[in-house]
Amino acid sequence: MSVKLIAVDMDGTFLNDKKTYNRERFHQQYQQMKAQNIHFVVASGNQYYQLASFFPDIANEIAFVAENGGWVQDAGEDVYNCAMPRDHVDKITAFLLTRPEVEIIVCGKKSAYTLKSYDQSFHDIAVRYYHRLELVDNFDNLDDTILKFALNIPDEKVPQMQAILDEKLGHMLTAVTTGHGSIDLIIPGVHKANGLRLLQARWGVKDDEVVAFGDSGNDIEMVKQAGYGFAMANANDAVKAVAGYHAPHNNEEGVLEMIDKALKGEAPFA
Repeated sequence: MSVKLIAVDMDGTFLNDKKTYNRERFHQQYQQMKAQNIHFVVASGNQYYQLASFFPDIANEIAFVAENGGWVQDAGEDVYNCAMPRDHVDKITAFLLTRPEVEIIVCGKKSAYTLKSYDQSFHDIAVRYYHRLELVDNFDNLDDTILKFALNIPDEKVPQMQAILDEKLGHMLTAVTTGHGSIDLIIPGVHKANGLRLLQARWGVKDDEVVAFGDSGNDIEMVKQAGYGFAMANANDAVKAVAGYHAPHNNEEGVLEMIDKALKGEAPFA
């Protein structure tokens, strides 16, 4: 089958560790994708506004599965927004505030929100990933559609905290790891693979016509679903376990290497 959709996670996958990518090489590839009628999708746990900033010239042409599937957009048009029930937001927030090792970002459609009381160092990191970020005194009465929670946790405590979240809040959410010291709390079933399914239905694309790249726990469903599901060389073991294919390291332009092969119809796409 021919390739009709290429979906890329960003951090640790499409981006190198300096949070950049080879723009000239990708721009040439993107022109070829358009010529071959291949859709390009950015699928990330990050905020839409941050993701769009990486593609200033084509953000209104490509598709985004942002906030781990909570917000799906195609060529500037909203395809899907989830909405976490307000009582769930309140219960989740109340529990998280009892955990001093956790720093909380509540991710809404209009903005993300975090507490003024957190250290400046955390605010400095958060603003890199959330280009719309409000500092608030508390999380009460946020006037927004809440898509998910993002948590910052010491690396060594992530496995333990994920288990605690599953036990205490698993009836309301799914806890997924997104990289170093990060866990996202998402509505069950609202993940990247679900976002891709919505776009595939819109475009008439089958699973075996999809190429997807990922490296972290929040990529598992997407990589598993895609006919060509790639784990990066730097991916965690859980992603490698479900991936049918493997791409070079994110610092070696691994995604762009495989896109070249897809565009040329070379193995494994032959």
